[in-house]
Amino acid sequence: MSLALERARAAGDKGNRPVASIIVRGGEMIGAGENTAFTDFDPSAHAEIAAIRKACAALRTVDLSGATLYTTIEPCPMCFWCMQEARVGTLVLGGRFPGIGRTADKGRYNVESFLEFTGRSLDVVTGVLQRECEQVWLDWIRTHDPR
Repeated sequence: MSLALERARAAGDKGNRPVASIIVRGGEMIGAGENTAFTDFDPSAHAEIAAIRKACAALRTVDLSGATLYTTIEPCPMCFWCMQEARVGTLVLGGRFPGIGRTADKGRYNVESFLEFTGRSLDVVTGVLQRECEQVWLDWIRTHDPR
């Protein structure tokens, strides 16, 4: 997660949202990506998607069974669905969307609610460097996001 956090900061420094993902299988990093939506003018250029694309290309497969995806902030539904289609086995979350109130009991999206909706399985590990990941996100939002 430390490597993902470092890459997330670099993405934020380039003007993108500070999110990064690393995919590991068998103790080896097989894919990595960071958000490049603003610099690539591509709303689908999310960290998880980039990492999955790189991992699949490196292994020449669309099946990432047994892989673990580390990501600095909770994946959006698009990224989560891509993880499911690639059969990623474990998701390690750095942080959630702090201050946005994204909890299942409020009827908003989170990983657990999406798993319940899809009926698919995925091991989810939460809270890894959570404070640091959320702080990078909040710092960027305060200075870059016009919302």
